[in-house]
Amino acid sequence: MTIPQEKPQEEEVFVEDVEQDWAWRSSKSPEEIRERLQRKEQRAQSRARLKQKALDKTPKKLKNPNDFQVRFRTGFIYITLTIICVFAGDIPLLLYLMAVAGVCAGEFYYMLRADAKLPNEMLGIVAAVLYPLSVYLYGLTGAMVVSLALLLALLVWYVFWLRARVPDVGVSFFGAAYTGLLISGIVIIRQGLPGIWGSIFILLLFLSVWGNDAFAYLAGSKYGRHKLAPKTSPNKSWEGFLAGLGGSMFFWVVMSFIPGVTMSIPLAILFGLICGLMEVLGDLAESRIKRNSGVKDSGTIMPGHGGLLDRCDSLFLASVTSAILLVVGGCIPYVI
Repeated sequence: MTIPQEKPQEEEVFVEDVEQDWAWRSSKSPEEIRERLQRKEQRAQSRARLKQKALDKTPKKLKNPNDFQVRFRTGFIYITLTIICVFAGDIPLLLYLMAVAGVCAGEFYYMLRADAKLPNEMLGIVAAVLYPLSVYLYGLTGAMVVSLALLLALLVWYVFWLRARVPDVGVSFFGAAYTGLLISGIVIIRQGLPGIWGSIFILLLFLSVWGNDAFAYLAGSKYGRHKLAPKTSPNKSWEGFLAGLGGSMFFWVVMSFIPGVTMSIPLAILFGLICGLMEVLGDLAESRIKRNSGVKDSGTIMPGHGGLLDRCDSLFLASVTSAILLVVGGCIPYVI
């Protein structure tokens, strides 16, 4: 007996798109259909011309880069943009965090839709973008207001859109809080440490996250023998995990010498250890989401790296954990 096989998800999406396109065509006149097809063809030709212009201006040695070159260039642009926004002032940093939260929220909802969920992307992305802004303007009260407004809006959506289910409401709220609320910890740290030293501290916080990933990758690729979470992220090893924690603690020790920060070296090592653990947890959590959704990357906005969420998954938990530790520990002057 032949067992019927399930169709790939791509075919289901294709069939759904064809059905939607057919429904649209059936309700339009031939002139409207012809006009729409002409506009689509014009847009395709315009994109092809722009792509060809960019390709013609590209040096030959850069036209066919290998994977490492693509990853290096993308990473260099991302790191350079981050450093510029960190040192450009409060508003550029705020806009940067809002953009990161919005893009990452969109990628999160994209993955959840692949996992048969129906989140409300519009409400979630708007809330994710508003979280850093509300914390910047009104502190923790602003974050509470955004959370309440998002919850009420999702409840209204759930009541009046009958296709929505309770899990859809949950993932919609979680996506906004996971990306926008957690990254707002950087806003709290920046307000507690104004001026150039605050920018340096934020940069060191980013370096602790990047250092964790870099140390873990270098040590794991060379010495990794024991798998950390083989079913969730097969490439991670205990050896790389320990090296990553060492990198995180190193940068936290450097942070303890920043003027305006009241933090002893033993306390900095402890905070670095805790934040390093949170960074790994954030990375594994996003890996689990991708595995459940059946996607390799969260997006394509960063060639060679995948999506922006793939690069910021460790940053979210590290941001909010750092803010809590620094404020509760009395290391920075911030009034709750």
